[in-house]
Amino acid sequence: MSDQTQSFIEKVKAAYPPKGAYIYLGAGILEGEVLADAEVNLYLHMMNRHGLVAGATGTGKTRTLQLLAEQLSDAGVPVFMLDVKGDLSGLYQAGESNSKIEERAKMLNKPFVPTGYPITPYSLSGKLGAQMRATILEFGPTLLAKILDLNDTQTGVLSVIFKYADDNKLPLIDLNDLKKLISYLSDGPGKDEIKADYGSISSSTSGTILRKIVTIEQQGLSEMFGEPSFEIEDLMLRTDGKGTISLLNISDVQNQPKLYSTYLLSLLAELFYNLPEVGDLDQPKLVFFIDEAHLLFKDSSKAFLEQIETIIRLIRSKGVGVFFCTQSPTDIPESVLSQLGNRIQHALRVFTPNDADALKKTVNTYPTSTFYKIDKVLTALGTGQALITVLNEKGIPTEVTATMLTPPKALMGPLNAVDYEKLIQSCPMNKKYGTTIDPESAYEILTKRLNEQLADGAAPTESTKAEPRPQGKSIIEQVMGATITRQIGKEIVRGLFGMLTGRKTRNTGGKGIFGF
Repeated sequence: MSDQTQSFIEKVKAAYPPKGAYIYLGAGILEGEVLADAEVNLYLHMMNRHGLVAGATGTGKTRTLQLLAEQLSDAGVPVFMLDVKGDLSGLYQAGESNSKIEERAKMLNKPFVPTGYPITPYSLSGKLGAQMRATILEFGPTLLAKILDLNDTQTGVLSVIFKYADDNKLPLIDLNDLKKLISYLSDGPGKDEIKADYGSISSSTSGTILRKIVTIEQQGLSEMFGEPSFEIEDLMLRTDGKGTISLLNISDVQNQPKLYSTYLLSLLAELFYNLPEVGDLDQPKLVFFIDEAHLLFKDSSKAFLEQIETIIRLIRSKGVGVFFCTQSPTDIPESVLSQLGNRIQHALRVFTPNDADALKKTVNTYPTSTFYKIDKVLTALGTGQALITVLNEKGIPTEVTATMLTPPKALMGPLNAVDYEKLIQSCPMNKKYGTTIDPESAYEILTKRLNEQLADGAAPTESTKAEPRPQGKSIIEQVMGATITRQIGKEIVRGLFGMLTGRKTRNTGGKGIFGF
């Protein structure tokens, strides 16, 4: 063994000592040789400092997410994962050995033990798992506007409609509620009412919003709005001591990136606003994996990005770790990237000037290494290999190490269709969320009001109108100027996510989730 090899092993051992609870990622590679003694580990108590899994298509990112999820489950940590192609359902079934797996196990000096894991399949359409659902009110106007692809003016009008619903105690549960309220305020008896107290809504704007709602319905996605809405406590379950892996299968809606990326953000927001502060734990309460992460940030406003940054920065104190998965670190805004302390970088390919620029920027995010030229390593890594630096037990970035990753222990691919359907039908969450509840909400309230007015042959009375607003800026000016709240904790009013007057309202005697 050369002096350089010995020095490399000693430095890697010092950087990644197997102390406390940790995930075994693999072994260091030096000059093409896998050195089993140079073990690379990721500490569980540092996983709430968030992370990034990046690399070109076909370099093994999904399998890296799988091995992370498996070992977190083994440690009793629940996991939430976005299953973009539907091929992570194989986590439920023990894997099968083959010559390549055996060869890698031999290089790493670790036996391959096939293992299956407890998973709960979820779906936004309700067709590929238990129905994940949220009320319109829980989404709030800005997230809903992102799904509907509304411009700033249309978003402002939608925010006014939400404000009217708040003021007049009209619960917005599903799309029917929202459509009914828009029609009532733009072309119905509420037209004059909202004009006097909030500002008028043009027929063209309301028509555009309604058409985009209908488009969502035609795509079969109206079921994701309504009751019972998803309870975040169901993401934190354990089965026989193992953390349950919750999979959101979006293979049937993967052509709707704004829809599922926005829903993910709404889940993170609810976790952030509802979980208690816990400080530093020995291991996270939940680890949240966001695949195709660039879709979360694409075409987002500055204020929207600021809110994401705030959540990522502060949610770690709630015991939640967030890992983004994308092709290049440059897909992630710098303000968010700076919060990701654990990096697993698969190979980058350089075919264009933009690729070269992305490589240069990626190299600059890594500590210097005495053993590698980072740019050379990043373009030479093979499938199942990655350049790794994580936070050590003191929160300091570790020695940059090219690593042969350990293979996942579960099936690396989807369950067959028959087994997957059996899994869905046997899932307790499928029973819990399978039947839609239709409580009295805006649709029923407005329909009753209109019927009463028709029966009386009278125009709307003062009692149906909202309380006069305070003098000052018009409500549209207020909403357009401050749609996104930057205050945290008990200072929050309706902001980006509409959490204040969501489902919790009906459990707190009309108060918001913070009791006011």
